[in-house]
Amino acid sequence: MAQPLRFGTYVEFQCPPGTDHSELIWDVIAVAEQSDRLGYDVFTCLEHSWFEQFAIMPAPLPLFCTIAQRTNNLTFRALCHTLPMHNPMVLAGEIATADILLDGRLEVGVGRGHAWLQEPANIVMEENVQRYAEAFDILIKAWTEDRFSYDGTYYKADNLSVVPKPLQRPHPKIFQVGTSAKWFQRAADNGYGVVLGGPAPTAVFLEPAELYRKLCHEAGTTPYLGWSKAIYLDEDEDRAHEEAREAVLNFVRWNVSPLKSLARDTPEEKRRLIDAGYGFYAAGDFASIGDMTYEELVEQGIVLVGTPEKVGRQLVQLWEQVRFDELITISHYGGTTRWQAMKTQALFSRDIMPLLREVSAAVPA
Repeated sequence: MAQPLRFGTYVEFQCPPGTDHSELIWDVIAVAEQSDRLGYDVFTCLEHSWFEQFAIMPAPLPLFCTIAQRTNNLTFRALCHTLPMHNPMVLAGEIATADILLDGRLEVGVGRGHAWLQEPANIVMEENVQRYAEAFDILIKAWTEDRFSYDGTYYKADNLSVVPKPLQRPHPKIFQVGTSAKWFQRAADNGYGVVLGGPAPTAVFLEPAELYRKLCHEAGTTPYLGWSKAIYLDEDEDRAHEEAREAVLNFVRWNVSPLKSLARDTPEEKRRLIDAGYGFYAAGDFASIGDMTYEELVEQGIVLVGTPEKVGRQLVQLWEQVRFDELITISHYGGTTRWQAMKTQALFSRDIMPLLREVSAAVPA
């Protein structure tokens, strides 16, 4: 490994029906505070509007600034800022301000976002790909040029100066999120990180991971691969499964629940999703995860549940297969309580972090 393995935590802010939103947000803040004390490196969360069970976090930047006042070491990253939903000239200044307030403890995840986010935001789905590319271009120009002009299809600027500039120069480290291979060339060419993983079998992400590393090698840049994985830990195997069962089922069911808002029942509707760059949602594989039993989800490794010894072995096998540079654990999901997420984080930091660091450090870069 060229650098020590990093560890993070990721929260989608999945919200059980009837849950007090403010209580959930403060629970996550407490979990983030604990992760800082335990030696985690990065706190990540989703930027996501609407669809309560999926997530209730449309504004990660103020969240990061709040957590930063209570922590000392964490770096913060949205996974991701959904660029087509933003005015990029405004977002560039907001991110730069957060970078200053966080004293440089900020990284920037960017992506097109889920298909179901587009039309509630009054974004024509077919415009999504080009809006994303233009917004990304503008972010970089806004951070690196004193003044810039831009003449795009959807965004235009004339001799504009976006202030303030980020504390980190030329800008915070960028991560591209998602499995769309078309953006990996840009990530490789510019030395951006990539984050993969989530509620799907590992095999789904192996080809994108291999492609990203190949493109980095060809571009002469150093890859940085983050990998997210939901886990639940207890020192007793049976108790781990008993406590995790409902949350694991909720985790995957709530992840696929916004699919109901997408028209995808006819060939024409599926073709529209494919043409808009969302073929993943037109296929049935993602939706079928919501129908899997708890036993199937655990057996296929979509969520890792058990003792630190058992889950540690599984994560070592995953690292040997993928060679990720950063492991982002998901411990707060599907209705898990604050104490359950904290228990998982504590056991992970005590038993699994040292194991993965030892295994990864023993392999030459």
